[in-house]
Amino acid sequence: MRRKFSQDAATLLALLEGENVGAVVIGLPINMDGSEGPRAQKSRAFVRNMASHSPLPFAFWDERLSTVAAERTLIEMDFSRRRREEKIDSAAAAFILQGVLDRLRASAPDASPFRDPGANVR
Repeated sequence: MRRKFSQDAATLLALLEGENVGAVVIGLPINMDGSEGPRAQKSRAFVRNMASHSPLPFAFWDERLSTVAAERTLIEMDFSRRRREEKIDSAAAAFILQGVLDRLRASAPDASPFRDPGANVR
């Protein structure tokens, strides 16, 4: 449940710090024609406000079709309609995060954040 922005920001930042988060990815709800409507503007305003409260980097990710892909996957997994409704947001978030990780891996394949740089990797 949302309250005032300052309270919500403090709660979110405490969660991010508790999880040792290094960056935040925000899904940007862009229209299918590439334009940005009111929801995208609200997302950008949220990030501007959060950036003034945190040193963490915030990045936007085009979330077009992430819900469609998540829905398709949940259907393939034979989730009931009710169960899909419960899981769709987290499944779409997983698609967004996977897209970000894939982009990072493709842009710097030897700079994986999941590998110890001092380890011998074959």
